[in-house]
Amino acid sequence: MTIAYLDCFSGISGDMLLGSFLDAGLDIALVEKNFKLLALAGFEVSHGKIVTHGLSATKVEISVQEGQPQRSYKDIKQLLLVSHLAEDIKENALAVFTALAEAEATVHGVSLDKVHFHEVGAVDSILDIVGACVGFSFFGIDSLVSSPLPMGHGWVDCEHGRLPLPAPAVVELCKEMQIYGVDQEQELVTPTGAAIIKALADNFGPMPSLTLSHTGYGAGNHVRTDNSPNMLRLFIGQETEIIEAQEVEVIDCHLDDWAPETYPYLCDRLFAAQALDVSLIPIQMKKGRPGFLLRVLAENNHAQQCKRLILDETTAIGLRFRKERRWTLPRRAITLKTRFGNMVAKEVDTPSGTRIYPEYEECRRLAEEQGVPIQQIYHEVLGHNAT
Repeated sequence: MTIAYLDCFSGISGDMLLGSFLDAGLDIALVEKNFKLLALAGFEVSHGKIVTHGLSATKVEISVQEGQPQRSYKDIKQLLLVSHLAEDIKENALAVFTALAEAEATVHGVSLDKVHFHEVGAVDSILDIVGACVGFSFFGIDSLVSSPLPMGHGWVDCEHGRLPLPAPAVVELCKEMQIYGVDQEQELVTPTGAAIIKALADNFGPMPSLTLSHTGYGAGNHVRTDNSPNMLRLFIGQETEIIEAQEVEVIDCHLDDWAPETYPYLCDRLFAAQALDVSLIPIQMKKGRPGFLLRVLAENNHAQQCKRLILDETTAIGLRFRKERRWTLPRRAITLKTRFGNMVAKEVDTPSGTRIYPEYEECRRLAEEQGVPIQQIYHEVLGHNAT
């Protein structure tokens, strides 16, 4: 699977993302060819390399002539639908513009069909979004992951007047996203950038494990007042399986009105969702009520699905979660010869030497096959540590 990771250390905008794709190897001729498939005129696209803080990046500029017709969400949707864009590009572009229009409709208190985009801004946004979607198609990206988004503060002037930052549409789009505030009086995340992540990103957090094939830097239009580079960094690579993640998410909740006989079923579902461990601890809760502490460990990229399962399959109405580091010992599966037959065991490299541990399912299998107590199987496996 091909993964794209957006390192939004200075935020994101549509032109920054398009610039990062071009910097990573997307052909500008292909982008312009797709632009010609749209019923748009009166614009020019230019791009070039710039160097800021010693870093080379690609900057995209779209110049739009005045006198463009005002376009509603309905108009833009129709423009994309009747275009001759490839289906994957068209589908992604529609998803992004729909997310953007829904946010604008919510913050301005109008219906979706009454959302209008500024004459010049509409063309600019359409081209940024379509160009970015061409990049997704060109690199064959299957999954998009984003770092948490930095949110500046202050004010921005727009056709509606002066609005606080982050812009209201950005705030609406960023619901359920990971964001954090920075002491920067500038717009770092634009509505177009937020809409692209809202519609196309699968997850947030640290970079997933991948074999890196392309990187790209896309430059923004303004200079940051804190003397930091205003760029978006793009990583593209093939998903790789890591043996064990050394940072995990710990998910907890208290349950006092739940039928614990469903716990085995919950465990099965959580492990199917790639949970690393599941435990249930009896506790005494308020007013003397007996209850349980449910604790689930998951890698960062599987934690969200585990959270949804807990809320679906238990009576929990809220969860606590945190990131923790861990130290795991190297291990491997081995085939062990015993007097009861061959079986799979676990060999672990400990600080004091190699140790062999029995696996319950294998011990149970042999015990049932040979008609002996399972403890004999356990002792047989552990006896190999003394040899």
